[in-house]
Amino acid sequence: MTQIVQKTRCEEAVLLDCIGDGVVTIGLDMRIRYMNRAMRELLGYEQEELLGQPLSCHFLVQGSICSTQDCILERAIRNREKVRNYETVIQNKEGRKIPVSLNTDLLWDETGNLIGIVETYRDLSQINELKAKLEHQGNTKTRGPLVARSKALQSILDLLPQVANSKTTVLIEGESGTGKELIAREIHRLSPRRDQPFVAINCAALAEGVLESELFGHVKGAFTGAIADRPGRFELAHRGTIFLDEIADITPMAQAKLLRVLQEGEFERVGGNKTVKVDVRVVAATNKILTTVVEEGGFRDDLYYRLQVFPITVPPLRDRKEDLLPLIEHSIVRLSRAMGKNVRDIDGPALRLLEAHRYPGNVRELENILEHAFIRCPDHTIRPEHLPEYLLPDRPHPLKSPRAQETKGITLALMEQEAIVQALEQTDWNYRQACRILGVSRSTLLRRIKTYNLNRKSKSI
Repeated sequence: MTQIVQKTRCEEAVLLDCIGDGVVTIGLDMRIRYMNRAMRELLGYEQEELLGQPLSCHFLVQGSICSTQDCILERAIRNREKVRNYETVIQNKEGRKIPVSLNTDLLWDETGNLIGIVETYRDLSQINELKAKLEHQGNTKTRGPLVARSKALQSILDLLPQVANSKTTVLIEGESGTGKELIAREIHRLSPRRDQPFVAINCAALAEGVLESELFGHVKGAFTGAIADRPGRFELAHRGTIFLDEIADITPMAQAKLLRVLQEGEFERVGGNKTVKVDVRVVAATNKILTTVVEEGGFRDDLYYRLQVFPITVPPLRDRKEDLLPLIEHSIVRLSRAMGKNVRDIDGPALRLLEAHRYPGNVRELENILEHAFIRCPDHTIRPEHLPEYLLPDRPHPLKSPRAQETKGITLALMEQEAIVQALEQTDWNYRQACRILGVSRSTLLRRIKTYNLNRKSKSI
């Protein structure tokens, strides 16, 4: 029987050593009976130092509460009281003060007699450090879903109320994942049109023969499958705002119709001859340098000048690293709520890896990284091992193939094709996971697969 009890206690100790929080059991004589690995590491003690004679809890765990008349153990004995989420400070072996969140429960023997308490300690150092950094940098602006501390982005946000109160066409330029649609939605939210529709369309996600019908609608019989009249996005956005994402990819015919809408506020449905008049605020966006597309003949110059009445250029995340910490904090809160997890902290090494990364996929990539970490995080703290592998030292980013970097004269298209093939092979052609790795939307990935004629037989270049 004694061997069975000893084996059970050994198994319990192994399990407790797997817990991320510190665990301590204290007897009624105020001596520590057990301390798990996390607590030993928190206090800086080796297991050998704790063997033998039980140590006084006042000596080993020197908390700020111990210097008062409110001793946790005495409260437990006197009132049979449990403590929940009590924030205090303990002192480690070297004398360093550590902020912790303390929880306690009562320990009973087999006959129902109180024999002590169990205490769990959660280290608050990292989250307090993160909060301190945020408070030190200060003046974080949160407007709707937009989070900004950098002067570059704050200056853009400061202009939005003035822009929103006009009907002026806005062209938002910036790399993929920088938050162009969020800015468009903020313009609509601040405008007198806020109670009217906001209609968004990704122009690059639709085939050439479909885009014009999607934008302007069609009449019955206009083409095969047109079995009834159908309004387009411009009609649906009447008196509101339409957001045309990836505007550089629209067809020449659609460009001509869009120019007429901007000039006259009218158009005809595909296959129809009845003029439709609309009152729509147009906000367009592109991740390309539109002037270059114009120079190359892929975009009408007269339409370009109509669109860029008020241009906004969103800087990439790598050029506004001041926004990184508030974005991380904002995403942690959002993901905790959305995924129903109790992840609250990110430890120092993981935070340093995030701060060192260049973010070719910008804010969208950061959000995907944190979502990946949430999935892998088993407790309340994100650590380096929970992050995607390419963030770890000596691991290449999936969009930065070493072979592509070493090859002289390789085209951007070939580099993109190789990155897509590698991501698809890595995920066994799971589009959702491949999109997370690449930092692109599903529609963009499918369009690129079609453009490069990729299939499961395709190999890295």
